[in-house]
Amino acid sequence: YQRVGTKRYMAPEVLDETINMKHFDSFKCADIYALGLVYWEIARRCNAGGIHEDYQLPYYDLVPSDPSIEEMRKVVCDQRLRPNVPNWWQSCEALRVMAKIMRECWYANGAARLTALRIKKT
Repeated sequence: YQRVGTKRYMAPEVLDETINMKHFDSFKCADIYALGLVYWEIARRCNAGGIHEDYQLPYYDLVPSDPSIEEMRKVVCDQRLRPNVPNWWQSCEALRVMAKIMRECWYANGAARLTALRIKKT
């Protein structure tokens, strides 16, 4: 099938072509994975106690600037890597909560990820 979207934000099941194309909820789960990456981008820029980080794209330290699907698949599916969550986020309540949400958006199993309603309520 034809994969469309920004490769860097593709969920594991999209990268390895295991997504169930006949089930609409599969696409919602894939979107939650990408949402977790966007939250990571935003959280990096938050200033907590005078500390913040420069803007970076997810996986900036693991893949080239325009990664192939295969490069992303190796990192996300084979190595099961996810963006780094700095230790100093633990010192800020908001960033601590956001870090937990992100990690629960990045599960390899799409069905295990948070729902949009659960994220909103949290």
